Amino acid sequence: MPFIKSFTVDTEKKHPFPFNIPAIKFARQIALNPGVTIFAGDNGTGKSTLLESLAVSLKLPLIGGHIGSHAGFDAAKAVSPHLKIEWRNQTSKGFFFRAEDFSDFINGVEKEKNKISAQLADLKGQVDDSIIEKMSESMNYTLFDMRRKYGDDMQAFSHGEAYMKIIETRVADKGIYLMDEPEAALSPLKQLSLIALLMEILKNKKTQFVIATHSPILMGIPDALLYEIQEDRMEQVGYKDTDHYRITRTFLDNPEYYLRHFR
Repeated sequence: MPFIKSFTVDTEKKHPFPFNIPAIKFARQIALNPGVTIFAGDNGTGKSTLLESLAVSLKLPLIGGHIGSHAGFDAAKAVSPHLKIEWRNQTSKGFFFRAEDFSDFINGVEKEKNKISAQLADLKGQVDDSIIEKMSESMNYTLFDMRRKYGDDMQAFSHGEAYMKIIETRVADKGIYLMDEPEAALSPLKQLSLIALLMEILKNKKTQFVIATHSPILMGIPDALLYEIQEDRMEQVGYKDTDHYRITRTFLDNPEYYLRHFR
């Protein structure tokens, strides 16, 4: 059950930012794959702004709250009124994953936990340590809520493991899921694990993923529709026709060709 058929940024504005970046300027009748659509392109081409604009229009939640109350979405909020979505089956279910939100959330939980621990330090030696720990958790709603949702202490996982755990938990049986550069939190092996997870989820044919990435590994998701964003265009391309694939392949085949210039 695919949801978004296509979208368009319907405006004549060409400036200022964010209307002058390629991903916004060339977002005209962008068809989405019922399963996975991937946007690739160099830094500064606007992949993240494009996904953020979709997230704002869809009112998708973030790991740390809701977009409406979240700082840093000014560009997306400027684009959103001009973003027209053509639906196959409209839904309000979904989630917006950004690696930076994940890091901020985990760091915020740790900071709050340390703050509470300092406030309870005076009880050290007077109250059993296990009781102090329970008091700390009950005082820290964010930590409590995280454990309620994910069933584990995310601090006990590595960064990549925690990110994968959140994705596994938050991706329901249907909905639209936007992922902005998930490779930032994942090793190459974990990226392959993410592909395996997405392919398993897609078997239900009730979930749609839109991903912005620099990763040649994630770009290789089977049957994904791939767009490459350039300074002068945005177009559908084959996996092996992307700059990311060609440069990575050439480098791995002959790293000395590139590195000799730095010796």
